[in-house]
Amino acid sequence: MTENWLEGGFGIYVHWPFCESKCPYCDFNSHVQSNVSQKKWANELRVDLESYGKEIPNRTLNSIYFGGGTPSLMDVETVEAIIMSAKAQWNFSNNIEITLEANPGSVETEKLSGFRQVGVNRISMGIQALNDSDLKKLGRLHSVEDAYLALDKISSEFDRFSFDLIYARQDQSLASWESELTEALSFGASHLSLYQLTIEDGTAFGRRFAAGQLNGLPDEDLAADMYELTQAKCEQAGLPAYEVSNYAAPGHESVHNQIYWNCGDFVGIGPGAHGRISLDGKRIATSTILMPNAWLKSNSREKRTFLSKEDERSELLLMGLRTKTGISKKRLYELDFRNDSVLKQFIAEGFLRETSGKIAATQSGRMLLNSLLAELID
Repeated sequence: MTENWLEGGFGIYVHWPFCESKCPYCDFNSHVQSNVSQKKWANELRVDLESYGKEIPNRTLNSIYFGGGTPSLMDVETVEAIIMSAKAQWNFSNNIEITLEANPGSVETEKLSGFRQVGVNRISMGIQALNDSDLKKLGRLHSVEDAYLALDKISSEFDRFSFDLIYARQDQSLASWESELTEALSFGASHLSLYQLTIEDGTAFGRRFAAGQLNGLPDEDLAADMYELTQAKCEQAGLPAYEVSNYAAPGHESVHNQIYWNCGDFVGIGPGAHGRISLDGKRIATSTILMPNAWLKSNSREKRTFLSKEDERSELLLMGLRTKTGISKKRLYELDFRNDSVLKQFIAEGFLRETSGKIAATQSGRMLLNSLLAELID
């Protein structure tokens, strides 16, 4: 069996856990904290990278992704220290992608230039909505004008950039989403992440929803119409969907996200970061302490779990069938896949297709993906 990192790629995920404020829909590990010692954080993140470098050397690194939180709050020197540490541990691929997430309110032209100079070559910006009323409902600190200014700055510094929008928001109509998406496509980004609003337990929105105080959410039919509209308009604009919620011009797909979806290996460092590494023929899931200060002080901040073939098979199906290209049939059956009759049934019914040794969901299949996965994984 080919090693996972050779099949799916190898990346680093760096979690910066600090934000200027906590959004009510967000279930990521993010915290509002002043007086962050950037030098101390850089040193501790480098310690963890160096430890992984000794454990899994001699690999080619395809991606570094700074996520959060709000990584654009990091000092340029902090980002540089992590990139240089990664370079000391592994060979960089010729086309390595180094992405940094940013918010419009934390984007400064001088800082963007600094990030680019130390090696960041892609920015992913969290805009989320293109009207001020909805930005306020979503708890965002920036305005639409801030977003426009940030996009101008980013496009002048970076050839590759992406931004996020959330649809199926409160009181949003199909026509208003179409207008907003048309505007978004006019900015010339080569990649868009367009997510349907989901209400997560443990968030402010989750608590409001449970109390019956989150009104105006679309029903399933309207949400499905918004999804189909999104697929069609992005396809027409030259940004076809390559994953359920991600759209890109050919050649501009996110390298890092594809490592996740193709079940490659990725080192996860920082509070709450998750990782997957292959070591001595075993697939290992890693996780870290959530709370930033506890993470910073701990000498044993990582937990490891060995994944069974069943776990690996489930992950391959859950992640890979989200993508347009799908999963390797050979790889699936190497993981003792036994639901062959169900697979053949879904192919016959037009929900899945098999092409050149790959199994992928069709357009109609992606609309029912959770149901299909429940039967394939059972």
